[in-house]
Amino acid sequence: MMRWYRWLLFAIIGSLSLLAVEQGWLAFLSDENRVAVYLSSHGLAGWLAVTAAGSVFTAVGGPRQMLAFVLGFALDSIYGTILSTVATLIGATMCFGTARLVFRHSLIRRFGRRMAQFDSLFEHQTASKILMVRLLPVGSNLLTNLIAGCAGIRFLPFIAGSSLGYLPQMLVFALAGAGVGNADHYRFGISLALFILASLMGGYLYHQQRNHSLTSPLSQEP
Repeated sequence: MMRWYRWLLFAIIGSLSLLAVEQGWLAFLSDENRVAVYLSSHGLAGWLAVTAAGSVFTAVGGPRQMLAFVLGFALDSIYGTILSTVATLIGATMCFGTARLVFRHSLIRRFGRRMAQFDSLFEHQTASKILMVRLLPVGSNLLTNLIAGCAGIRFLPFIAGSSLGYLPQMLVFALAGAGVGNADHYRFGISLALFILASLMGGYLYHQQRNHSLTSPLSQEP
């Protein structure tokens, strides 16, 4: 019964995603002028609709940076950062939950040892490791969400690390969008500088974690 319920949930989410693509709801998010007009003319309902569309967009693999750019153009940098981050977090939660409910049990049965090794990798300092992954300018948001859901990563550290890790890049691209919308080269320059800084932070955390992983077995020797 539980297996049937999981696959039904997966089918519903997949059908809604395909419907959104076919109806052009997600393509709408790539047009900053249309989004700006829609938000200004629909008030709170427009904000909620764009948030929902942005959640689905990022849940199925759409680039969160593009969403932040478009909303920065449409709303200015601060509101663009907030709305795009909230939408991306909802999308990450949807993806995480779907992977946890639908795929995890099957993967454990088939790849139990490998899954256990991956779980142990994120058993400690989960939030900081997710933060590191989100800060790096490479990697797939969709793949990270799916892997986290399939693994034994706890949800609260996952969402906490994601929240902090998303913010720098979302602010960077929202600033870039706002700078383009207002022909403000100063904002665009700030966004570029912040992008470089966020990338350096992610790289630093990566090297710190790598060094810790290499030295931990040595420190545990008798």
